[in-house]
Amino acid sequence: MTPDDLGQAIRAAVRACVERGDLAIAVPERVTVERPKVRAHGDYATNVALQIAKAAGRPPREAAETIAAELRQHSGVRAVDVAGPGFLNITLAGDALGGIVRTVLNAAQAYGRTSVLAGQRINLEFVSANPTGPIHLGHTRWAAVGDALGRLLTASGAEVTREFYVNDAGAQISRFAASLYAAAIGAPMPPDGYVGAYIADIAAQVLALCPEVDLGDPAEAVEVFRRQGVPLMLEDIKTALAGFGVVFDVYFSEKDLHDKGELDSALKRLRDQGHVFEADGAVWLRSTDFGDDKDRPLIKSNGAWTYIAADAAYYLDKRERGFDKVVIMLGADHHGYIRRYRAMAAAYGDDPDQTLEILIGQMVTLTRAGEPVKMSKRAGNIVSLEDLVEAIGVDAARYALARSSTDSQIDIDLDLWTRATNDNPVFYVQYAHARIASLLRNAAELGLHRDSDTDLGLLQTQPETDLLRALGEFPRVVASAAELRAPHRVARYLEELAGIYHRFYDSSRVLPYGDEPAVPLTFARLELVEATRVVLGNGLALLGVTAPERM
Repeated sequence: MTPDDLGQAIRAAVRACVERGDLAIAVPERVTVERPKVRAHGDYATNVALQIAKAAGRPPREAAETIAAELRQHSGVRAVDVAGPGFLNITLAGDALGGIVRTVLNAAQAYGRTSVLAGQRINLEFVSANPTGPIHLGHTRWAAVGDALGRLLTASGAEVTREFYVNDAGAQISRFAASLYAAAIGAPMPPDGYVGAYIADIAAQVLALCPEVDLGDPAEAVEVFRRQGVPLMLEDIKTALAGFGVVFDVYFSEKDLHDKGELDSALKRLRDQGHVFEADGAVWLRSTDFGDDKDRPLIKSNGAWTYIAADAAYYLDKRERGFDKVVIMLGADHHGYIRRYRAMAAAYGDDPDQTLEILIGQMVTLTRAGEPVKMSKRAGNIVSLEDLVEAIGVDAARYALARSSTDSQIDIDLDLWTRATNDNPVFYVQYAHARIASLLRNAAELGLHRDSDTDLGLLQTQPETDLLRALGEFPRVVASAAELRAPHRVARYLEELAGIYHRFYDSSRVLPYGDEPAVPLTFARLELVEATRVVLGNGLALLGVTAPERM
């Protein structure tokens, strides 16, 4: 019986009390089921009596006793105790707790998936690096977290589109093209240009593609480098991301917004709704009407569109594509972006609390031997995705970036993340999976195989029941990580599960020694071990990290 199953049993017990006339309430849609902090208090606890006591007009302990009496009749419940002001501490029957193993093994790779977000169409935008240079460390954090979040949202029933916004219009693209031209002719970089070996690489590729370009005509040449260089840089970015296990469903061009007249359409809609005014030769959005700290220009006095105008058109495009919610993941320097984007969404008539979500991620720093790492030669003054992968590998990089809350700054110790020791979190979790795979190979060599008739009620020791309860928590961990946009919850859960498994393995003999015969408990423990392998593998897959069979 998983926690969700128990929650349904508790609701059924409350419903029976209502139907019998013992409680005059509406049966709650959801009840809280959690593991008690003190193991002696049972397998699970619920505050449902406290939740319904006021509506029932009964003291919480009295309501708790009424529900407990009904719940004790459930075949999967061994004991129910009323504690404190009205908590129910529940101990499951041995076969009910062991049934978690059967649930895991029957679901296999689908175990952990829920429907809590079913029906939601979510546009998840992350990374969105300017196509003017390699993916830097901040973008790499969003690549790891964003991809993991997309997997979590999908596992929770949402329909997710992963989108990369290509900022291929504006001043930064002009500077990029000018930098390529300077590299091609061997001239010094412009004062505001881009530096790094990649600029010379891209410039050489453009010259190979367009040998006829007239380098003596700067205006024409820069336009060629713009037209050819941006797609080349974008392909470089796509290749790096794909090597990191991140592939987007949509690469959306800002330039296309301009070329297709979508900025004009967005402006017209805002103007028709009465949210636009003109002052000082510019066109403004009256964003202060929607909680912004100041009104925002859409068209500058020189006639140029602003970034907020492109953002307004892009948001509208997403909504018109049918997305219920737009989720945007931004770097630490974008806090000021939130208020104006929410105001813009509200100006369209949307409720930004329902249709818009902006996540801000903090900085990442790398150290080796206690010192900051040197800057990348290829990327100039930044540390790139490729630098991190070269230093510690894809699995360690993804796990390290996803295991901390995005609102906290993280330091990645490159020495730690390359060690094959238990203080390396990704090694610790992957080793648990590999250790199980090795055990199961040994079992197969002994001719021991899974048996659907195994008596899982034999799993009664504390190491066994600790492992069973941890396995039962996985679907709720996945659902909460998706709803809270917190992939790090999965990583921390996996580390806890790995620790519980290692303690179980160290204290519980699974395979018989020597010529000893296999006994029923042998097969029950083999089932438990296999279920643990499934959950570890499923959890690592949600983070985009491999589950090795050997290490």
